[in-house]
Amino acid sequence: MTVSDGGPHVNGGAEAIESSTLSMDDGDIYVCQDGPRDAPALLLIHGSASSTRSWDPMVPLLTGSHRVIRIDLLWHGRSAKPADRSYALPDQARRVGVALDRLGVEHAIVAGHSSGGAVATALAEQRHDLVTALALINTGPSLDAFIAPEPAAFGPSQWPPTDEQLRQFASTGFSRAGYQIPQELLDEVRAMTYHTLTTTMQATRHYMEQQALPDRLTVLGKPLLVIFGADDRRWRSSSASDYRTVPGAKVELLPGLGHSPLLEDPPRTATSLLAFTAIHAVRVD
Repeated sequence: MTVSDGGPHVNGGAEAIESSTLSMDDGDIYVCQDGPRDAPALLLIHGSASSTRSWDPMVPLLTGSHRVIRIDLLWHGRSAKPADRSYALPDQARRVGVALDRLGVEHAIVAGHSSGGAVATALAEQRHDLVTALALINTGPSLDAFIAPEPAAFGPSQWPPTDEQLRQFASTGFSRAGYQIPQELLDEVRAMTYHTLTTTMQATRHYMEQQALPDRLTVLGKPLLVIFGADDRRWRSSSASDYRTVPGAKVELLPGLGHSPLLEDPPRTATSLLAFTAIHAVRVD
């Protein structure tokens, strides 16, 4: 069942978007679509403690050639936040696959940011026919590449956190000088519970403990683009070279950008992504 939240909307003065809520067995999933419906599908998956809104600056740069689909994973953004459902990445990926089926998408290039890249990988493992190519943006290849953070400025007894605490928590996600974290992204984190925030992050860790992403991707044999902000403060940017073990993988480092190039410099990030999708997009008959 699909429940529309009112049809097309204007997103920050940009193109109109179509948003809806898909009713699923384990919780409603929020979906938004931009661009021509007969264009090749490009699915964008957000990272932990984020949402479809993290892609907002990129979307207008992608809709000229793609049907751009964004999904809020369960417990994130405008999707449902049930307390008794699985946080595991394969389950998140399964929900994404069902959502694409509901939308009538048969083939899609899938781009994921940070832990969203791990969800994209899990989706490709489950739905080899659906995922035609993968683009991972600042997705660490293995836990060895993780940069341990400073202790969080808040805990369960201090939830919800203040803006100042959230900015401190999110600061390592950005490196471009003068970049200001949008208020709506801080509000997305605050809308989660402390349990959800920490458990979704643990789910990513568990998935990567089982097997490193380059090993998973080598078996899949899908075209792969890896984009990494060279000044990432969450994952060692030098670890991007680990993906070169995947046959045919293309790895690009973006100087002067950190963990979130899609927000820090959308045009530069979109240029790299579009050059890749132009080669691997599957046209709709």
